[in-house]
Amino acid sequence: MKDISDMGLETKVIHAGQEVDPHTGCVTVPIYQTSTFAFKNAEDGAEKFSGKKKGYIYTRIGNPTIKALEECVTVLENGYAGLATSSGMSAVNAVYTAFLDRGDHIVSTSAVYGPSRVVIEREYSRFGIEYSFVKTENLEEVEKAIKPNTKLLFIETPANPTISITDISGCAEIARKHNIPLVVDNTFMSPYLQRPLELGADIVIHSMTKFLNGHSDVVAGIIITKDKEHYKRLKKVLVNFGGTIDPTQAWLVLRGIKTLVLRVEKSQSNAMKIAEFLENHPKVEWVRYPGLKSHPQYEIAKKQQDGPGALMSFEVKGGIAGGKTVMDNVNIITLAVSLGGIESLIQHPASMTHSTVPKEEREEAGITDGLVRLSVGCEDSKDLIDDLAGALEKIKLQLKDN
Repeated sequence: MKDISDMGLETKVIHAGQEVDPHTGCVTVPIYQTSTFAFKNAEDGAEKFSGKKKGYIYTRIGNPTIKALEECVTVLENGYAGLATSSGMSAVNAVYTAFLDRGDHIVSTSAVYGPSRVVIEREYSRFGIEYSFVKTENLEEVEKAIKPNTKLLFIETPANPTISITDISGCAEIARKHNIPLVVDNTFMSPYLQRPLELGADIVIHSMTKFLNGHSDVVAGIIITKDKEHYKRLKKVLVNFGGTIDPTQAWLVLRGIKTLVLRVEKSQSNAMKIAEFLENHPKVEWVRYPGLKSHPQYEIAKKQQDGPGALMSFEVKGGIAGGKTVMDNVNIITLAVSLGGIESLIQHPASMTHSTVPKEEREEAGITDGLVRLSVGCEDSKDLIDDLAGALEKIKLQLKDN
C-alpha cells in the first residue's frame, strides 16, 4: 500500500495517524481517558521506564489518543515528530525553555502574537534572557538583530494582527548562517496552506485552538520538529513542565482536522470576496490580505503559501472610535478574540487586546488605532459582506453627526 506521507493532503487529514483500531475495529481513534497504564510485571515496567521497550506509562508522558494526533500533524507538516500541548502558549514556552538559557538572546517578529512577546519581555527577562523584536518581513533587520549570544530566531507569518509576511526561506538562510534554530508559528496558515519545515525551518508550532481544531471549543497547541535531536530536547522539557494535552481535547482536535481542507477552502473563498469589498469601501483606508496585489508582501505570499488564507486586517476611518463602532454594530460576525473557527470572528486590537500597550509601541509594530482583525468563517459570503457594510455605515453616520 502507498505510504500515507506520499498521499494528497486531503487524504492525510482524514487518515494520517488514525488507523482502524486492531482490537475492536473502531473506525475513529478511541479516547484513552486514563491517567496511568498497567505493566504486565516489574520487568515490563522497568524496560518501559528505561526506554528499552516501547509502551505507555503515564498520560503526561504519552497516551495513544495524543500520539495519534501528534502523528497526524507531523505527517501534514512533513516533520520528524510532534508534541501536542495543552495550549498554543504551552508550545511557545516549551520552545523558549528548551533553547534559551541565562544571557541568551532571541530575535522575533515585532507583531508576533501578543503573549508570545509579553512572556519574553516580562517573564524570561527576569532570568537574564535578552530580546530583539524586529520587522522580520525585512530580512536586513533580521540579520542586523543577530548577536553572538543569539540562540533562537522565532517568527510568525503571517503576523498577528498586522498580516505582515516574513520570507521563511530567507530567515532559514540567516538561521543556518548563525547556527541557530528557526522556529515558525504557522497558526494563521495551517499545514494546508503553508509548511515551514519544507522551506527550511527547524521547528513549527501551532495553536491548534485555531484552524486545526476549527470549532472554537478546544484550547491546544503542538510542536513539530524536523529532526530527532530537537524533538528529544523539547519532549524532555514538555514532560517535565507538565504541558501535556488532555486525551479528550486531543480527540476533538483530531475530529476537527478531518474537515480542515473543506473549512479552509470555504473560509478562504469568503475572505477573498470580503477583502475585495473592503478595498473599495470609502470608509476603509487599506486592507492587508495576502490574496490582494496591494499587500506589501504579495509576491512572498505567492511563493511560500498555497493560498491567501482566511485572516485579514483593515484600517477603518475614525481611529479608535471608528474601530469600536464597527465592533458594536456587526450582527453575524462575532465580536471575540481567537481565529480559525468555522464562524467569523472580529476584534479591534487598539481598544481590546493591545489597549494596555503604549500607542507608540503599538504603531511601531504596525498596530494602528483603526486596525481591525477579521477571521473569516464559513457563513454565506453575501451575509458577511452585508454585515460589514452595515457596521461601516455606522461610522459614516457617527462622523456626520460630529
